[in-house]
Amino acid sequence: MISFALWMLRHRKAGFAGAFVALLCAAALVTACGMLLETGLRGGVAPERYAGAPVIVAGDQYVRQTKESGKEKAKLLSERRWIPASLAQDLARVPGVTKVVTEVSFPYAGFTAHGWESAALTPFTLAGGRAPEAADEVVVDARHAGRTIPGHRVVGVTAQALPGQDTIFFATGEARRLAGRDGLVTAIGVWPRVEVAVKGAVAYTGDERGAVEFPEAESSRVKLISLGGALGGTSLLVAILVVVGTFALSMQQRRREIALLRAVGALPRQVRRLVGGEALLIGAVAGALGSGAGIALGFWLRSRFVDLGAMPANLRLVVSPFPSIVGVVTTLVAAWVAARVSARRTARIRPVEALGETALPAAGIPPVRLVAGLLALAGGVVLTIVLSGLNTEAASSPVTMLTALVWTVAVALLGPLVARAVTALPLRAPGVAGYLARKSLRAGTGRLASVIVPLTLMTAMTCTILFVQTTMGHAAQGELSAGVRADHVLGPGASAAAARQVPGVRAVTEVLRTSVRIDLEKYAVQAVTPGGLDRTMDLDVVAGSLDGLGDTSAAISRTAAERLDAGLGDRLGLVLGDGTPAEVRVVAIYARGLGFGDLTLSRGLVAGHVDDPRGTVLVSGGDREALRRASGVAVLDGAGTAQVESPNAAVTYVAMGLIIAFCAIAVVNTLAMSTLARSRELALLRVVGTTRRQAARMLRAETLTATVVAVALGTAISLVTLAAFSRGMTGSALPYVPPAAYLAVVAAVAALALAATAVPGRFALGSRPADTLAARE
Repeated sequence: MISFALWMLRHRKAGFAGAFVALLCAAALVTACGMLLETGLRGGVAPERYAGAPVIVAGDQYVRQTKESGKEKAKLLSERRWIPASLAQDLARVPGVTKVVTEVSFPYAGFTAHGWESAALTPFTLAGGRAPEAADEVVVDARHAGRTIPGHRVVGVTAQALPGQDTIFFATGEARRLAGRDGLVTAIGVWPRVEVAVKGAVAYTGDERGAVEFPEAESSRVKLISLGGALGGTSLLVAILVVVGTFALSMQQRRREIALLRAVGALPRQVRRLVGGEALLIGAVAGALGSGAGIALGFWLRSRFVDLGAMPANLRLVVSPFPSIVGVVTTLVAAWVAARVSARRTARIRPVEALGETALPAAGIPPVRLVAGLLALAGGVVLTIVLSGLNTEAASSPVTMLTALVWTVAVALLGPLVARAVTALPLRAPGVAGYLARKSLRAGTGRLASVIVPLTLMTAMTCTILFVQTTMGHAAQGELSAGVRADHVLGPGASAAAARQVPGVRAVTEVLRTSVRIDLEKYAVQAVTPGGLDRTMDLDVVAGSLDGLGDTSAAISRTAAERLDAGLGDRLGLVLGDGTPAEVRVVAIYARGLGFGDLTLSRGLVAGHVDDPRGTVLVSGGDREALRRASGVAVLDGAGTAQVESPNAAVTYVAMGLIIAFCAIAVVNTLAMSTLARSRELALLRVVGTTRRQAARMLRAETLTATVVAVALGTAISLVTLAAFSRGMTGSALPYVPPAAYLAVVAAVAALALAATAVPGRFALGSRPADTLAARE
């Protein structure tokens, strides 16, 4: 049967083209996702600023907690952990150490600033001028030679410039003053490479130094692990659904051929082996080519993520054979399982029944498929209920995609029932074409079901992916628009003190965004200056009062309070962004957590524990132009702060856009296969007097019917999923669906479906009917 499978592939290339395309795309998606996942697990960043020091001693960038089971769990900090400068003396006394260099690092006027003492860590050398000595003197890197720094004199230019950062040096004492971390340093360089162990710090060597230098790279690695896993899992589920549908349609088209094999004595196991062998051969070629395309796709994804700022340019993409192997193996397994499942019923029936079904396909749905469809429906209901109770993005995002997929699987399994229900409706398009389309749809409910599934999948996935983001963004914007009372917003770097001196200003609030960990879980934080807070923002306090907000207290959103089971007067132990422990007492609970963060803390508590203490400034009263002159930064209206979008939205669009593209390919694939397989049917219609135009209109009417049904099903699936998501994340079961965006999705699905039918339909109707019938015979 394997040799027969090879013969079949050679002589029926067009019949297997659809399955080949679906498997190739599946292999490419799985391989690309595997590359992202492996980069998250094994990727590294080469050091730049720390390249000259063999050992870097710095703070542990993880917060750790030992569970009751004895296992230690660790989560990445959102800010850099600083270490005592006195550790340099301890390191200098370690046997074998010949040189120790301390460093402070902080943002300044668009540069990454340091004290000149740390120049040796790279090393930086002077190409001209001298080292800074006075408080107003600086040295700039070679990239900025000739640039002036307001308020400072450029006294030197280095011979080097780092590719990933713009560097400026101050005198050592001035740098430590500007950094604002008395007695602390960012890192300590040690020469030569020796084993050092210092309490309260960690020694890093090799590429580990890059992870310390670029903490955002470590954060990106963590995101890539979750993104690669979620995207890979979703891709695999979509691929299986698409491949099974493609093979099912192929088996429908080959029913007569398989029936003849059974009639001449082929055993069921031989038919299954034939179909499985064909699938393995197609899967092997498609998997090999698809894995190669997946590598190119992985590099494209990396470049897009770098452009979007979600991944640093110096985080190297890991290229190994493992993702390609997984892609090929996954493709082979998916192809074999899909083919065996699709051929199961045809291979088991008796030869006479098989020949009978070629003329009149069975009207019923197999019991196993019916039970599986009902189980999928039950799974969709359970997942929807679970999703409605999830109120964190990390938990809800993967469940959202899974919920939409499970509902779509239910539609795929129960598709024949849906198709029969549609064709039973007393509706049809006008004219001869409408009459023919109705008769064709009623006679070919299996074909209609196969076409509905990919269209439903595309509609459901596209709407879910797009409108999850709009729902969250709209809810956050609504809370900000209602909660910001300030008349003006000053951008980062603005002086709050200068704003307070502007005539007419009634209140000024400095706002700083960061995050904290409570029992290792991350919570978004806004840190504010409490004075006059009621004049610049309204958090919609539902319990307690903001009057008591200070360095030892906190206000907490209602959602976060439910997650933590916290109430007024309770004390919360939290870990600030740089790993510093703190304890605060809950003095207020507010409703607008999406717009203003899970917790509201005092800026005095937080400002000394973030990498960049600059933030926005909310101002009530005052003249806009006077504020611009006083602050030296752009001034927005208060409503300007309401332009909020999830920071991961663009990344999600790019990543999940691949799934949408795969669904689109599946739509084209299925419709093209379905239309081309009907060339004999269309030729017979032409022989009995149907014109080419009437036949083409019939095809369009059938496609529009399938599209209307699929759009309705896909819309229902996405609305149910989005309502559950919105209920859990925003408290409202009404998702935000922009009408223009939804109509664009529907128009795109309809246009794609019509194009995928029109082009192969033109080929099928292009030849003379007699020639087509002769070729088919």
